Amino acid sequence: MNPLANSTPVKPSARFMLAHPARVLALGFGTGLAPKAPGTVGSLWGWASWLLIQQHFSFAAQAALIVAALLVGWWACTVTARHMGVSDPGAIVWDEIVAIWLIFFTIMPTSFAGQLTAFIVFRFFDAVKPGPVAWADQLFKGYGWRGGFGIIWDDVVAAFCTLLTIALWRSI
Repeated sequence: MNPLANSTPVKPSARFMLAHPARVLALGFGTGLAPKAPGTVGSLWGWASWLLIQQHFSFAAQAALIVAALLVGWWACTVTARHMGVSDPGAIVWDEIVAIWLIFFTIMPTSFAGQLTAFIVFRFFDAVKPGPVAWADQLFKGYGWRGGFGIIWDDVVAAFCTLLTIALWRSI
């Protein structure tokens, strides 16, 4: 049930985003405000930021960062969805960012073509939601902590489907 059922869903803006730290994170530092394809824009930001992260953090620190990003992101997505009055708003892109980090953490080092392929395959799984991704998307719908987890969960499943696809492709 929507705890904000009597209110109109909020269309995010820079002012809305900057009013709370959870919103800044969940909206991907502004990438979720893109008027078209915010998930793709967020994923691109995730790709670019990962290239910096991998150069400045050890392997263990990268792993810890992903775990922390998932946990803090769960909180941020839960709070932001509640503030927006929508259970899974398209403007929330932290889930795409962390999912692409997880993919690149696993496949790097790889060529630009390998990175681009991983990006395209991930965007396919995230946007089309075939099979297990659709299942994951429906599993934790709603508001509160369950809904916030659901926002992230389907992208984590899309990341694993991407990694499985790449592994199967490389094994041929």
